[in-house]
Amino acid sequence: MSNANALILVDIQNDYFTGGLWPVEDMDRVASQAAEVLHDARTAGEMIVHVYHEAASDSAPFFRPGTLGAQIHASVAPLKGEAVILKHRPNSFHETDLHTQLQSAGITHMTIIGAMTQMCIDATTRAARDLGYDVTLVSDACGAKALSFNGVHLGAAEVQAAFLGPLAMSYAKVI
Repeated sequence: MSNANALILVDIQNDYFTGGLWPVEDMDRVASQAAEVLHDARTAGEMIVHVYHEAASDSAPFFRPGTLGAQIHASVAPLKGEAVILKHRPNSFHETDLHTQLQSAGITHMTIIGAMTQMCIDATTRAARDLGYDVTLVSDACGAKALSFNGVHLGAAEVQAAFLGPLAMSYAKVI
């Protein structure tokens, strides 16, 4: 790699798009922004790592093993030579070789994009910082899903703000 930066694309997978099993609000726009960030990283010669999630069983609500829904979306498809990492938990470092690959390449800084902000982006960002990486999050290349808890409903924009705000305080530079 030509520098100590890596782009980590997390879970930009078909099930998060309209028609998928778990659509994330405005995922087409998020993917378009992610594709621009990916293009810029490729042009800069950065290490590119595509992380995708598969559930543990065929009965999962989404990202079922071996399905079209679990595949990386065509808008950010990996090129030959780019790392592709399968994970089974929200944290992209958990029981994967992501940290080892980044260390081997001398990576000290990463940019993280993808979905969902309130799950895998949050977990991966916190883990990356705890492992000593400097992290940048590109907010418009990350997607959140609306959620409800204990009778309180939050729209996707509110969820996005609720998670990116704390991450910006001490885990990442959010741009």
